[in-house]
Amino acid sequence: MGQRIAIVSALEPELAEVLALMPDEHKRTLGGRVFWSGHLYGHDVVATLCGMGKVAAATTATLLIEHFKAEQVIFTGVAGGLAVDLEVGDVVVASGFVQHDMDASPMFPRFELPGRGITQLPADGVLAQVLREASQDAVTWLPKLLDEATLASLGLHRPAVHQGLLVSGDRFVSSQAESHALRAALPEALAVDMESAAVAQVCRDFGVGFGAVRAISDRADNEAHVDFPRFLDQVARHYSARIIRKALNLL
Repeated sequence: MGQRIAIVSALEPELAEVLALMPDEHKRTLGGRVFWSGHLYGHDVVATLCGMGKVAAATTATLLIEHFKAEQVIFTGVAGGLAVDLEVGDVVVASGFVQHDMDASPMFPRFELPGRGITQLPADGVLAQVLREASQDAVTWLPKLLDEATLASLGLHRPAVHQGLLVSGDRFVSSQAESHALRAALPEALAVDMESAAVAQVCRDFGVGFGAVRAISDRADNEAHVDFPRFLDQVARHYSARIIRKALNLL
């Protein structure tokens, strides 16, 4: 059967279609979270919702590794776009992670993880490659999975896949000023979320491979609070299911 793979999302719509694919799921509640164990495309899988924020994500990752013995972790969900060439509907596959709200200066440089001497945590190379291939498949299929009205209203005409830096922090970035400040401080950042870098740190501590893929739900600007719920409900579930299905078939 191979390694046990954990699949994590922050919110229910991001994981709903993935759970629907698991024919033999067994549910268990631990630490205030529900974990579904079963099999998916020949893999031993445990799936769960971590909730929003870095603490919730770190707690969930620790439980997955220590209690459920996950040997690889994949995070699937949505993020706000930071890079100027990202559009709603594009997909970002992480090559590395930074906590954009980590600041222990002047004792340590801004963004550096205290006591570790590093700022950026790398994604697992194999998982990143697999998620990139799976994402390319997903953006090809997306127009076939949604009706014309939804595609038009969200501007999802030619979604693309990008790979690079994903930054995380305990704040939903929803203003043009915040986006500009993040781009200025971390010019390599493609997108912003609230969980991935925390999971990356836990996985590094335990020597577990981690990969993350995020669909761009909004531009992390003044309209983010409007775009996010619509994208989550109408699009994110299709992306997550398609990407996870393809990724597991490639692993």
